[in-house]
Amino acid sequence: MAPRVIRTVAALRRTVSSWRRAGERTALVPTMGALHAGHLALVRTARRRARRVIVSIFVNPAQFAPHEDLASYPRTFDADLEALAGITVDLVWAPPVEVMYPPAFATRIVPEGPAAVGLEDKFRPHFFAGVATVVTKLLTQCAPDIALFGEKDYQQLRVVTRLAQDLDLPVKIVGVPTVREPDGLALSSRNGYLSASERVAAPTLHRVLADCAGKIARGELMARVLDESGLAIERAGFVLDYLEARHAETLQPIASLDDGPIRVLVAARIGRTRLIDNIAV
Repeated sequence: MAPRVIRTVAALRRTVSSWRRAGERTALVPTMGALHAGHLALVRTARRRARRVIVSIFVNPAQFAPHEDLASYPRTFDADLEALAGITVDLVWAPPVEVMYPPAFATRIVPEGPAAVGLEDKFRPHFFAGVATVVTKLLTQCAPDIALFGEKDYQQLRVVTRLAQDLDLPVKIVGVPTVREPDGLALSSRNGYLSASERVAAPTLHRVLADCAGKIARGELMARVLDESGLAIERAGFVLDYLEARHAETLQPIASLDDGPIRVLVAARIGRTRLIDNIAV
């Protein structure tokens, strides 16, 4: 059975309030639609951890710069509902743009900390303000006990975690491991933009990341490992935006294995597609 779709804040709050009165634990899975197996893994995890599950579907214009792909971002709402029908989702929160951002809307959340460390923010300086604003709205609208985000967008996960802590939002942010194709490519809505030859090259990112993390864990010189790994990615046909080893919680630069838990993060472009990935050391 297709999940119930709600499009107004008033109707959403009536439903969520009834669950709260019944003492039912609620989970939110925020998405921009174009659902794939990675999203469905988030929903299944939510179902295991809460009595009620909300999936939001909203293509957020605030996180797209004028030159980015808002207009071409895949919108597959009917197929998304069909995919969710097999997973017992209690409701889909699918507000129109004018509900999320009415004409007089004038407030924006501008995060710092992990949102300003020279990774995604260097290449998409508008991005995390858009993400932080819409996530804050989704969390206050849906009032979940937990909200689930994929680790593939690792900097986003750290930004949202920090945001919920800093604003004293009564929600636990849960990171869910990246879902991958059998060849290691992280699932992403943007994988559909890859040509056949680019799709063959794309798993190089994960292979190089895994090799890089292994060498760092064995104590090899970090700067050399990152330089050699960056060259391997470029030889596969990518244009590298960054390949960095960072503190896994703060995303601040580190110099050695002794500086704390480490995450290796990469962003690279092949053809017209920009891919990101990361791995724990």
